[in-house]
Amino acid sequence: MSSPRTLAQAYRRFGEGEAAGTLYERVSIAVSESGEALRAIETAPARKRQPAVILAALHDLALAGRAPALAGAYAAGNAEAAAGAAIETLLKLTGEVVDIAAHRRPRPDETGHGAVLYPAIAEAAHRVGTNAIGLIDVGCPAALNLTVDRAGIDYSNGQSLGDPSSPVRLSASVVGERPVPARAIPEVLARIGVDSDPVDVTDADEARWLRACVWPDQRDRAARLEAELALAAAEPALLLRGDIVETLPDAFARVPESALPVVTTTWALSRLPLEGRLRFLHRLDQAATHRPVAWVSAEGVGVAPSIPTMGDRHASGHSIIGLAVFGHSTMHAQALGRCWSKGRMLAWLAKP
Repeated sequence: MSSPRTLAQAYRRFGEGEAAGTLYERVSIAVSESGEALRAIETAPARKRQPAVILAALHDLALAGRAPALAGAYAAGNAEAAAGAAIETLLKLTGEVVDIAAHRRPRPDETGHGAVLYPAIAEAAHRVGTNAIGLIDVGCPAALNLTVDRAGIDYSNGQSLGDPSSPVRLSASVVGERPVPARAIPEVLARIGVDSDPVDVTDADEARWLRACVWPDQRDRAARLEAELALAAAEPALLLRGDIVETLPDAFARVPESALPVVTTTWALSRLPLEGRLRFLHRLDQAATHRPVAWVSAEGVGVAPSIPTMGDRHASGHSIIGLAVFGHSTMHAQALGRCWSKGRMLAWLAKP
């Protein structure tokens, strides 16, 4: 994206491809056709000029009340008005847009994972025979997975898990004949998030950036994020900043001895090379010297070391729900099931 022409092509490709059919389609194409807008974007660091970052920075300003015309166009779902307001904001507030883009990075969607995690965490506790756990979520900046036991989850086969009175309602489709286990997650004595760049959901600016990374016409996703942010802020987790492998020993030390440490990873390990994933596995094994440790994973096929792939192919379009239980010099790993669409659909395969 070093030249105006390359930048214009990038925004047009984004609009016609990934953003097709959304407000961002028209906004991106309009930006690609505006020389002034492209020159404004060029003042950002080269690696921060991509559409995902600049559009989120504009959205952040709209949410902060700094770009009312853009906020109004987004709220109305008016693509033409949004395109014009986005360019106007970009030209008027170039410095602010560039500053946000330079200091922020796009955040992944962490919402809705509980439908997959809940039964797997409950299964881990059942197999170890514990009545208390400590949750350690790895690689999700806002650590929204740590509210899993306080959410209400509805499955398409009529099953429900979690808190029926929770303001967070998650849902997932169940495929196949085997039902999801009905066990409840035991008492959670610790909630710890580990990430290289964690997000404090009680910080207004950081929470707003999470909202800004949701596209303005993704209403359902925005509502789900809002509910999960409120639930997480009501009982803030302990956030540990650092390398997600090297910080694990500190996280284990924060879990009371009476609780089973349960580590969760959801589509986070793919960011590590194989050597890093193997070091992650070694850290879990080391932590199990004096007490059991469980690891619940939802990762792409073949990404989570030691979790069986059931003969599935890499890049097959689904992920494996895995459970590994570590004891002193032992490990038992199993694929509990498959899931699609980041946990919105799952097939439970493990026998009761």
